[in-house]
Amino acid sequence: MRTRAVVATTVALSAVAAFGVFLSSRHFGVKFPLRVSAPGCVVEAEGRVSLDATQMANAATIAAIGARRKMPEQAVVVALATAYQESRLENLEGGDRDSVGLFQQRPSQGWGTPEQIRDPRYAANKFYSALNKVRGWQQMRITDAAQAVQRSAYPTAYQQWANQSAVLARALLGNATGAVACTVGREPAMRGDAATAALSSGLALDWGRVQTGTPAELAGLTVPAADAQSGWRYAHWLVSHAGDHGVKRVRFGDLQWTARDGDWARISDGAPTPDWVIAEVFADT
Repeated sequence: MRTRAVVATTVALSAVAAFGVFLSSRHFGVKFPLRVSAPGCVVEAEGRVSLDATQMANAATIAAIGARRKMPEQAVVVALATAYQESRLENLEGGDRDSVGLFQQRPSQGWGTPEQIRDPRYAANKFYSALNKVRGWQQMRITDAAQAVQRSAYPTAYQQWANQSAVLARALLGNATGAVACTVGREPAMRGDAATAALSSGLALDWGRVQTGTPAELAGLTVPAADAQSGWRYAHWLVSHAGDHGVKRVRFGDLQWTARDGDWARISDGAPTPDWVIAEVFADT
């Protein structure tokens, strides 16, 4: 028993130390390179989070739906923390009893049909609608606001994801610059017109009516940026969906992300684009 206690104490102290390192990295002025060494994504916005490509795309959609509904950033943090706890940001086919999807919503509890709930956009919209009905949720802890919607058997579990969710929300809502970096496989999921059409459709589904254009001499699309925040919202969304939409390059302002390098760098060819986000897809071979 004593040996177990010593081991448990050592593990606990190691966890505390690791958490302290994580917190120290969130201070202003600490800058990490965003290069991703393995397939997946890194988000850095006053903190650092690593996700796989599927988790990143789902997080971007949850944040976009929140922004489209004009929900405050705190609501997006609550939604992301809930999806983190319920599904690890995976669109699950099933779960406890009849639970389904990102938020593990239950058809038997009036959330919708299984087919509806498996649609991340539908599920996110339903979550935000339910959160809006909770009186005073804005003043609650993240876990209390989430629990008021979810009514989980583990009411305090959502709080463990509050820091990660705040980092994601800050980046995906455009409050950080060049904050989402992803690597993609060597073979694009799609190319050319198919990739451009999929990007345009995804933007419309997540963001609503977005006036896209065609970049000169490139396969892809452009998205107007009313200001830096809206530009980075779209730029980070495009990078988040690069793996499943065949995105080769995203450019905004004087920075660009490339699939070849997997990170953001200063542009070396052409003038800055402060009014447009440019997404180039892999051309047809």
